[in-house]
Amino acid sequence: MNKFWSEAVKRTEPYVPGEQLDDPSIIKLNTNENPYGPSPHVAEAIQSELTRKLHLYPAPDADELRVELGRYFKLDKDYIFAGNGSDEVLAFSFMAFFEQNAKIRFPAVTYSFYPVYAKLFNVPYEEIPLNRDFTLSAEDFFGSEGGIIIANPNAPTGLYLDTETIEEIVINNPERVVIIDEAYIDFAPASAVSLVQKYPNLLVVRTMSKSRSLAGLRVGFAIGDPGLIEALNRIKDSFNSYTIDRLAIAGAAAAIRDEGHLQETRHKIISTREWLISELKKRGFHVLPSQANFIFVTHYKASAESLYQRLKESGFLVRHFQKPAIENYLRITIGSNEQMENFLKALDYILQPSAGSAIQN
Repeated sequence: MNKFWSEAVKRTEPYVPGEQLDDPSIIKLNTNENPYGPSPHVAEAIQSELTRKLHLYPAPDADELRVELGRYFKLDKDYIFAGNGSDEVLAFSFMAFFEQNAKIRFPAVTYSFYPVYAKLFNVPYEEIPLNRDFTLSAEDFFGSEGGIIIANPNAPTGLYLDTETIEEIVINNPERVVIIDEAYIDFAPASAVSLVQKYPNLLVVRTMSKSRSLAGLRVGFAIGDPGLIEALNRIKDSFNSYTIDRLAIAGAAAAIRDEGHLQETRHKIISTREWLISELKKRGFHVLPSQANFIFVTHYKASAESLYQRLKESGFLVRHFQKPAIENYLRITIGSNEQMENFLKALDYILQPSAGSAIQN
């Protein structure tokens, strides 16, 4: 440990992202990227912006994007905050709404950035155990001392909470902010955005990385009462007024305008997801009922760690978490039909009896 490190650095345990191998032959099914690419209008908008104003700073509040998001969600732009990926929006939210003397709550199995942020910003937290089937009990999140953050659908499990349950949690935390992290909500039945005008303590965080295929552009946003949005802006402007560049603003606004592309690709992914779940069950996997663009699986006989290694050797990257309760599960991103057909072929070879002795539990 370096003697020049601050206390913040010393207490931090950095988030570990999924592997990014620079090998075009590898099929990446480990970081929940969209296999179909963004709307063609995104590239057009970026190209147009490239020829115009790169010598000028972007709009600090990303108004063009906020207006488009407002139109899409039928809200005034004052209900919307835009940031450099949803991870930055979440970081600003921890600073804006959680205190260093009040314990927040989030599920024990969830997005692993939450404890990272809590330690970085010195926010005490309580990890709430899930039920044996990885569902959560709403009552466990009532009356939080410092606030709530829940991913919905949850990562890495893919399980979804209906809006009635979300509303129940919000109602039972009237003096604290409830953050619902909806990175994967476009693959699920309904969003909690419908509740933000009713509850001033609800903040919904979204990303353009998944359903809109803009993981490489880094754009996220939050939707909530204007009082919450003002707090996020105060944090942002105390850190960096220009968090989103001109190209990202233009590209993200174009993606929002192309609703047809969103619906086409999300339906493809959902259809492939349901087909893949059925195929994996035939092969002896237990698959959690996902409402995301990934699935969470365990095999009755083959260990997750061995499967992960054998799949990697076969050219397929999936995500394996060495954490209690989920160490024998794999998270598999839904790729294109062709990618998933090839994935199943590789899996069938790995699981065949003559190759299976090295992967048994």
